[in-house]
Amino acid sequence: MKKIAIIGAGISGLCIGNFLRQNPGYEITVYEKNNSVNLEKGYGIQLSVNSIKLLNKIGFQNINLENKFHPNKVNFYSLKNNKKICNLDISAFNINEAKYTTLQRFTLINFLKDQLPDSLINYNKKVTQINYEAENIEVIFENNASIKCDYLIISDGSFSKTKSLIAKRDIKPKYFNSVALRATINKNDLQGIDSNNISLSLGSNLHTVSYPVDNKGEVNFVSILRKKLSSKEFSDHSLFESKDFIFSILSEISKQVDPDIIKNLKNIRCFPIFVSSEIYQPTNKNTFLIGDAFFALPPTFAQGASQSIEVAYELYKNLEKGNIPFNLGRIKRTKMIDNKSKFNYFAFHLSSPLIIWIRNLLMKQLVKNEKFINSYLGKIYKN
Repeated sequence: MKKIAIIGAGISGLCIGNFLRQNPGYEITVYEKNNSVNLEKGYGIQLSVNSIKLLNKIGFQNINLENKFHPNKVNFYSLKNNKKICNLDISAFNINEAKYTTLQRFTLINFLKDQLPDSLINYNKKVTQINYEAENIEVIFENNASIKCDYLIISDGSFSKTKSLIAKRDIKPKYFNSVALRATINKNDLQGIDSNNISLSLGSNLHTVSYPVDNKGEVNFVSILRKKLSSKEFSDHSLFESKDFIFSILSEISKQVDPDIIKNLKNIRCFPIFVSSEIYQPTNKNTFLIGDAFFALPPTFAQGASQSIEVAYELYKNLEKGNIPFNLGRIKRTKMIDNKSKFNYFAFHLSSPLIIWIRNLLMKQLVKNEKFINSYLGKIYKN
């Protein structure tokens, strides 16, 4: 019986727990530093076909259809004139048992948590030390309690403290010079855009994304604004909860986004965007990083959650095969998605009228080019 300790009960940690639980030869425990799993309602995520196929292996297809949505296309709009540029058919990557899905993050987390017995998740477990011994790994927690395991899986987010502990240096993501405003809105309050699909509106140093998260009329709204902040500002968590700061971000966004949309936004919150600047590879062969602890991607390819699921399954399969190293192929794939995400960010935030005109012209052609779409999206969605 192999003992496996999973640090962090987010999407990646709960996913790997569900996958590993299928093998009776593993004794798994998830250790979460907080007193509960984050089940905050309201904000959406997108899951492409590559991750839906994997989630279906643990029963995701049984989630109530009211609580998820299957968009067929991405509509691109210009924020300058509110006109549609083109649309991209994402249903082309769907298969009968797996379709592009949007839903609340809460819905996915709750599903993953409910699949695991309560006894497998230990709360209030903040890791303070990792010791590597000849036969196993010792994990020491804040209250000096400790456990020993054969495999250590680190999935405690982009600001992973456990990763810094094993690296014996402080590893932090970098500020992406952008702030995300997240909110919800009723589909009836979205005028002039297709509220039954993904809408991506492009502006100057700004883009917005909206999509349904269920079949009840709830729509997720995200606006990503290019914004420089000092290290003191982006390190101050209270700043992003400040009404004055949120109002200032709304004011900047409202210069380009329809005021009727702005006034109907609910559950508004702001977050600084952080991304990884390096891929750290543990020196111990029985220690693994997954999810944002492995690499935090820019949000402009909507692959954060999907990659967390994909990496979790990949690690599970490699452990099944006898702990074959999985990092080399994973690093190559992660770099590919990271580069495409950064390119999307650049393309979505153009300011020059001439360059924007060229971009829009190219987009109209490329969304019809099957070879390009299969190369740009298919390498990710079809994995």
